[in-house]
Amino acid sequence: MAAMSEDDLIASFFAPLAGEGGLGLADDVARLALSENHELIVTTDGVVAGVHFFADDPPASIARKALRVNLSDLAAKGARPLGFLLTLALPETWTRDWLAAFAAALGEDARAYHCPLLGGDTVRTPGPLTIAITALGETPRGTMTARTTARVGDVVAVTGSVGDGALGLAVRHARHEAAPPAWIAAIGEEKAGALLQRYLEPLPRACMAEAVRGWASCAMDVSDGLVGDLRKLTAASGVSASVDLDLAPLSAAAAAALAADESLARQIFAGGDDYEILLTVAPEHYDALAAAARAAGCGLTPIGEITPVSEPFRVMWRGTPAAFGKGSFSHF
Repeated sequence: MAAMSEDDLIASFFAPLAGEGGLGLADDVARLALSENHELIVTTDGVVAGVHFFADDPPASIARKALRVNLSDLAAKGARPLGFLLTLALPETWTRDWLAAFAAALGEDARAYHCPLLGGDTVRTPGPLTIAITALGETPRGTMTARTTARVGDVVAVTGSVGDGALGLAVRHARHEAAPPAWIAAIGEEKAGALLQRYLEPLPRACMAEAVRGWASCAMDVSDGLVGDLRKLTAASGVSASVDLDLAPLSAAAAAALAADESLARQIFAGGDDYEILLTVAPEHYDALAAAARAAGCGLTPIGEITPVSEPFRVMWRGTPAAFGKGSFSHF
């Protein structure tokens, strides 16, 4: 790699991505003005090679995943994106071509989701490629949809489909195996490719932010697994839940995989990487929220209800109570 200073790197690859508040990346800070009577909503997520993605994944996919997992958090809070900060720790093996592809895809997503780059930091690391993004958004004052406000009697619902990301990770692993799982061959290359794409480049439900803020009583994104994230939501809200996973929305590819191997239920419902929105909504508001989801093109599916904390957390699958352990991915 030819010598390139940090200033040159920023000027070449990232200054063209900067929004107005980023001041051309010529300063050590960004400057933002919030809309009148709005609050700042902040989230941060890091992704690490070998943990959240494969080091040889396409740089464009790595860039999109790094930004989109943060946009997913903003969407679940009902927040409009304002911009993001990027910290990029590059290993010794980075190249101009890799960084150019990474920056181009990052810029495309920044424009598509109206979330410009505001600043950040670039460093070298002796370890794996590490990307940390802090995304900033805003909501009208007092309207953010929290994780702590589910109410007894609320409908539990989830956008889109679940399980694709976890199954896509299995497909990605199988590309390095001499004998991939039989279910991958059973569903065919087209469906396996669709699952892989959902793993490589998740789809944050940014188009649902306004509807979530307007109708949902409580929400979070599904990043670590549907069952486990629902446990987190109910614990934070001081309630319980009763859900039927037979009602959970599956894509055609995930449904085919499950039909081929029913043991995949654990990966589908507890594997993570969905980046859908798990929410609760008062029954009288469900139809309005579901209509908004249909209009946004992602759909909304009811899977159960919020119950009093005195009742057990109940998960049904195939007509019987099911146990999924922690029900989610954990780093520790």
